[in-house]
Amino acid sequence: MQTALNFKGYKFFFFSNENDEPLHIHVQKAEGSAKFWLNPVEEVYSYGFTIKQRKEILKIIEDRSDLLISKWHEHFGDDSIKPEIPL
Repeated sequence: MQTALNFKGYKFFFFSNENDEPLHIHVQKAEGSAKFWLNPVEEVYSYGFTIKQRKEILKIIEDRSDLLISKWHEHFGDDSIKPEIPL
């Protein structure tokens, strides 16, 4: 697990074995867990977060998407990118 950002008590991270998926980020805080695609920013799932927290996480990711995408490239390399979000 590679941490990309700690912000407002949220931990944003990647699992090292998930480079076969489109760019995404996992989020944890206390008992909450979520996953978001990074391009475009979209929630995949969320457990244990309130609607207010989910909106806050979305805003954090949107405001820092360039940083998070850069961290993805640093960790996985440019050739690991899958261009489409699975349906």
